[in-house]
Amino acid sequence: MGFNCGILGLPNVGKSTLFNALTSTQSAESANYPFCTIEPNVGRVSVKDKRLKEISKISKSVNTIYNQLEFVDIAGLVKGASKGEGLGNKFLSNLDSVDALIHVVRCFENDKIIHVEKRVDPLKDIEIIETELILSDLKKIEKIKETFIKNNRGQKLDECTLELFELIYKTLSAGETLDRLNLVESQKTLLRHHNFVTLKPQLFVGNIDEKSITNRNELVELIKNYSNKKNKKCLFICASVEAEIAQLKNEAEKMDFLESMNIKDSSLDKLILNGYALLDLITFFTSGPNESRSWSCKLGTKAPGAGAKIHSDFERGFIKAETIDYEDFIKYGGENKCRELGKIRLEGKDYEVKDGDIITFKFNV
Repeated sequence: MGFNCGILGLPNVGKSTLFNALTSTQSAESANYPFCTIEPNVGRVSVKDKRLKEISKISKSVNTIYNQLEFVDIAGLVKGASKGEGLGNKFLSNLDSVDALIHVVRCFENDKIIHVEKRVDPLKDIEIIETELILSDLKKIEKIKETFIKNNRGQKLDECTLELFELIYKTLSAGETLDRLNLVESQKTLLRHHNFVTLKPQLFVGNIDEKSITNRNELVELIKNYSNKKNKKCLFICASVEAEIAQLKNEAEKMDFLESMNIKDSSLDKLILNGYALLDLITFFTSGPNESRSWSCKLGTKAPGAGAKIHSDFERGFIKAETIDYEDFIKYGGENKCRELGKIRLEGKDYEVKDGDIITFKFNV
């Protein structure tokens, strides 16, 4: 199973421009009118982990293959989306299948770019989107409760399940998002397949103009303060500039462009890594003369489950995982020296894979 982040926000805030920059394509139509995106655009991007480059160099690998993260460009939501305004029900349903939310908010003034609410106010924009997500989840829990009671008519209802559904309903009815609840693991498991949108992790991305790259404007501070208050992360990107950079042919051109704009690094890599962290993902590596490769798995994944990311046989016939710490691999110059110095650990099926592990899976089927 892959991991993905849904890019959402009001129309004309720069979602499709950001998506095109991330995927280095022009597959998502970006235009100065609402709803230029109808069907969600999907793209996969490489997670450029600098450690893999070092591992590949030491192993003298022919190929270096980065793991990938999927981004989904969701059409713009508007006030009343939960009631069907602007094809809202269709757009909201597209959020069910994503694992995390990248909420793009406009943080620049430009009279030439239409704002669907006829004004630029990032906090009001966030409020509109969050209200629609809450109302969408509220409709969902009402149906879930109704179905649960109907299907168990004449039987004793599971009190824990009913209490949880009541808590969800009460929280949403009070205008609160579900991510504020301190749910235990069993409750999270019960709710997982219901795909409540406000339970998904969220990152705010402020889309700024060119001049605000080096001199941040007051709209940026509003988002920062709001994010801190909500205990969420935020990031600021000039999507139009990043889209221009993404279309350049080689790295030298990109570096020259960044230097001319007085930008140290592209913000896209930060966004990709933030999306990665948002999903509670870690990276492990496999390496040899043919290829060095990075792989994603959830924090807390045990060795057989990590092996399954490569091939189902690795889990089915799991014997052990020969594991090297990244630091040891670099310090001693690769697998052979690590083996000679006893730096390779033999881990069993209960071992929780750690970020940076370099693993050779031993299996038999």
